[in-house]
Amino acid sequence: MFRKNLKKDPELFQNVSEGLRRLYRTKLFPLEDAYRFHDFHSPALEDADFDNKPMVLLVGQYSTGKTTFIRHLMEQDFPGMRIGPEPTTDSFIAVMHGDQDGVIPGNALVVDPKKPFRKLNAFGNAFLNRFMCAQMPNPVLESISIIDTPGILSGEKQRISRGYDFAAVLEWFAERVDRIILLFDAHKLDISDEFSEVIRALKNHEDKMRVVLNKADQISTQQLMRVYGALMWSLGKIINTPEVVRVYIGSFWAQPLLVPDNRKLFEAEEQDLFLDIQTLPRNAALRKLNDLIKRARLAKVQAYIISSLKRDMPSVFGKDTKKKELIANLGEIYHKIEKEHQISPGDFPNLAKMQDQLNGQDFSKFSVLKPKLLEAVEDMLANDIARLMALVRQEEAAMPSQSVKGGAFEGTMNGPFGHGYGEGASEGIDELEWVVGRDKPTYDEIFYTLSPINGKVSGAAAKKEMLKSKLPNTVLGKIWKLADVDKDGLLDDEEFALANHLIKVKLEGHELPSALPIHLIPPSKRQTAMED
Repeated sequence: MFRKNLKKDPELFQNVSEGLRRLYRTKLFPLEDAYRFHDFHSPALEDADFDNKPMVLLVGQYSTGKTTFIRHLMEQDFPGMRIGPEPTTDSFIAVMHGDQDGVIPGNALVVDPKKPFRKLNAFGNAFLNRFMCAQMPNPVLESISIIDTPGILSGEKQRISRGYDFAAVLEWFAERVDRIILLFDAHKLDISDEFSEVIRALKNHEDKMRVVLNKADQISTQQLMRVYGALMWSLGKIINTPEVVRVYIGSFWAQPLLVPDNRKLFEAEEQDLFLDIQTLPRNAALRKLNDLIKRARLAKVQAYIISSLKRDMPSVFGKDTKKKELIANLGEIYHKIEKEHQISPGDFPNLAKMQDQLNGQDFSKFSVLKPKLLEAVEDMLANDIARLMALVRQEEAAMPSQSVKGGAFEGTMNGPFGHGYGEGASEGIDELEWVVGRDKPTYDEIFYTLSPINGKVSGAAAKKEMLKSKLPNTVLGKIWKLADVDKDGLLDDEEFALANHLIKVKLEGHELPSALPIHLIPPSKRQTAMED
């Protein structure tokens, strides 16, 4: 049992993980323990929950490409991997880094204090027989761990035959992972009842959720537009939030594209998804801090609910009748607590689920309200979290390059197959000739109509011509700054040609560089520019 230290002295922390662990043990855990938080919502957190690497949870119906997606990221098979058009992955597989290839079965995994899975023991043997850890030496796994899940099936029969609460297990993982990726197959877009139930179970974790529309290379552009629209409509009905979930479209495996029409779209989407995953190690401390705050808010509400039920229970006679009455009127109790303590309705647990859980509880064993426990959590939220937040920023600044490396993440980093290579401002990067020179004769004709003096045009004269592009002044101002290589406030014929080239780059939908790349510097100015 954790020591219940509720003193108000300012907490001093060596690092974010140690700070989160201490705050949880000394301030939040006593409140959770007193009001049965672990029976109703989530098991107690352990040291491994604060120290573990960022985790990515993959969820989807069978044959949407979850296991293939993991293989694509790592560019390597993992122990226990099975791929096929039929439902193949029937287990939860935690793919983690290890010095040697190997598999740890579920029952052994939940007794390992170094792994963050000990509390999964509560789901019983039916689940543990379907849970394992695949360990292997892979550079991707040095930064993140990946959780592969069984393919979700349709129909009541499969749901019953699992032998454990599938949605509850996923919810347990969702609380602890850094990213939840829902995979959909562009061919099989129907969302089964069990999948809908799973998505609803993940409702409180929309901020972690990303959607991948996989196998999109197998349909035409017109069909893809329809499928994308249908997916957004279906998700809108299930997730039921005003924000639109980010959907990545592509074909996430190392095979040739069947319909290559949308290649550029798929490349851009894959790059965006990879960047999102690569930021996880850097944002891991912030995610854990955010999850602890969410947990603390729910624990406060739990304390108010339990103490309110305890207060309203008779001491001797009519306990069962009163219990049924209180459960039936739980919605009114929620409303009363909301008004009395100024708590947001969104902080309350699901009403129907809470009523169901309360049926099996003995209200006479509930605790009365203990202000000191609540004050400790209030102090944590008001003061300690702010100090930890500053520490998070310091740690992020000290590790700016911390990101996922290896596997498929390396393939798009450098060289001619890097995202955007040879396009936009990168066009001509590996050519001997100055790329702007191709269109310079056309730009020269315009240049000499502007009456240059001593071979240069003024800013006012160039501005009239540049405004014809209809680009905003902020963009044109940046183009002027990049094109005026010698910073004399005038443009010669090469600089004018460069300005027009950059306008063309922007009009074609590409981003402007923050600094002028060497290959775009006019040849006559390269030596001087490089010396500067």
